[in-house]
Parts: sequence; C-alpha cells; structure tokens
Amino acid sequence: MNQAGHLKILLADDDPDDRELFTEAAESHDVSVESVPNGIELMQTLIHAAALPDFILLDLNMPEKGGKECLHEIRQYNKFDSVPVIIYSTSSSKKDIEDTFSMGANLYITKPNSFSELKKTIGNLINMDWPMPQTSELDAFVYLA
Repeated sequence: MNQAGHLKILLADDDPDDRELFTEAAESHDVSVESVPNGIELMQTLIHAAALPDFILLDLNMPEKGGKECLHEIRQYNKFDSVPVIIYSTSSSKKDIEDTFSMGANLYITKPNSFSELKKTIGNLINMDWPMPQTSELDAFVYLA
C-alpha cells in the first residue's frame, strides 16, 4: 500500500453521482479516490500513472469500454498484478460474478443502497487482509456492508 498508510483507489464508473458519493464516503476513511467516467480513461490513467493505485474498482456497464473489457486488459499487464481489481456494480447476476472471477477479479461488490452502507463497505474493503486469493467460486462474492 502507499506510504504512511494513505490508500488510493482508482474508480471507473460512468455515473457521476455514484463517483461523487463514493469519493465522499472514501474521504471519511482518509482514502483518496481518482475517478474516471469510462474504461478508456481508466486504461489511459493506469498505463500513464506515476504510482499505481492500491485498488481498482470497476463498474461493469460503462460506455465505450465496459468493466469486463477493462478487467481483461488489466490482467494482460504484469505491472498491475499486485493491484486488486474489484468489480463494483449494481448487477448481482450470477453470470457476471462468475465471469469476472474467472477473468481475474479479486472481489465482487454490489453497490450499497445507502451512504452509510457505502462508508461501511469501503471501511471493510480497506481493512481486509490483502492480497485476497483469486477464486472462481461464487461464494467468494462479497457484499461487504
């Protein structure tokens, strides 16, 4: 993780309200968030980053390049192997969960329904023992609130 315990999350989500809420909730945990509105900007940001984020959170359904496409591309680069990739989506589809784990996602989180649940979810996320083992088991689906 980054120096002095300060964590950095890179969030890709096409919904500006979701990005703003996530950033606000993360700040309550002293976590900085850089957010991008689509997968194309996510990949440009990652490839040109001076320092890698501690976590990458991907929404599945984004215009131009979706979360699954980004996950596949991220897993092609060895330099991102140490960065947990977390799917952060409204979808709780068994197929989406299984697909993303088989593609190399470390965790799958459905978006919480309230701001307090979101803050709790972020707190649980950053306090987990990382690295989490990659698995394709559906029971590894985690709703952290």
